[in-house]
Amino acid sequence: MTESVKYDDAARQSGWLSGDIAFITGGGSGIGLAVARRFVAEGASVAIFGRDLGKLEKVIAESEFPERMFAVAGDVRNPEDLHRAVAATVERFGKLDIVVPNAGIWDFNRSVTRLNGEELSATFDELFGINVKGYLLTVEATWRELVKTRGSIVMTLSNASFYTAGGGPVYTASKFACRGLVNQFAYELAPKVRVNGVAVGGMNTDLRGPESIGLKERSIAASFARSEVTGDNPLIPLHDASVDPNDFTGSYVLLASRRNSGNITGNIINADGGIGVRGFGERAAGGDEL
Repeated sequence: MTESVKYDDAARQSGWLSGDIAFITGGGSGIGLAVARRFVAEGASVAIFGRDLGKLEKVIAESEFPERMFAVAGDVRNPEDLHRAVAATVERFGKLDIVVPNAGIWDFNRSVTRLNGEELSATFDELFGINVKGYLLTVEATWRELVKTRGSIVMTLSNASFYTAGGGPVYTASKFACRGLVNQFAYELAPKVRVNGVAVGGMNTDLRGPESIGLKERSIAASFARSEVTGDNPLIPLHDASVDPNDFTGSYVLLASRRNSGNITGNIINADGGIGVRGFGERAAGGDEL
């Protein structure tokens, strides 16, 4: 561990993740950023990984504990980038306890009826490359360090991992695939590494779409500005549930915590506010316009 790293003793001793080291892909915005900040607040030190180093460094500059954050730029589809980032994280902090495969893109509900064959093929390759291959490669690059610390993996999933209408067919297929990865990795890495997931609902973030179909610059935040897609979420009128990513972070802390979830693996917390059982919009159905 380098001498430049200093820790706030109060944060380290009081939080659920005191002294842990986490690695989060897609940590520069959205739920990845929210989880990174929450982990720091819980006493962990966090390496955030993403394609835009400037964005990552800005996150650290704005942190209350910048000395406990570390930025590494790279692409989750590139195994060399991930291995380099993991090595740099271990060099900086001395170990690795928690990994959050999180980087992803959304297909903005593009139905199979709205994409031709070429568009569908390109969307599949790009979206699966980030959302599924990226998770596979992140685990491959980190599992050895997690075995050393008896650490854990907490994957970002989605209500689309279980239900329809959380995306189009490509996004839904990718999230079902990641749901399978939780189970498979929990099996393969037991008993030394716990593997769980959080299936989040729709939230107001800067989540983007596939560049291959011209959606790279489109943000889901624009959709929320027009109409909150979780408007029929059962918990919003009852319990003041929100679409702020910061309000989804508790499940990640719980599953990452040895003290509180040391006997939990192969499980997924549905943190979708009940949207999975209610459905989206005024009715839980689709296709009437065909």
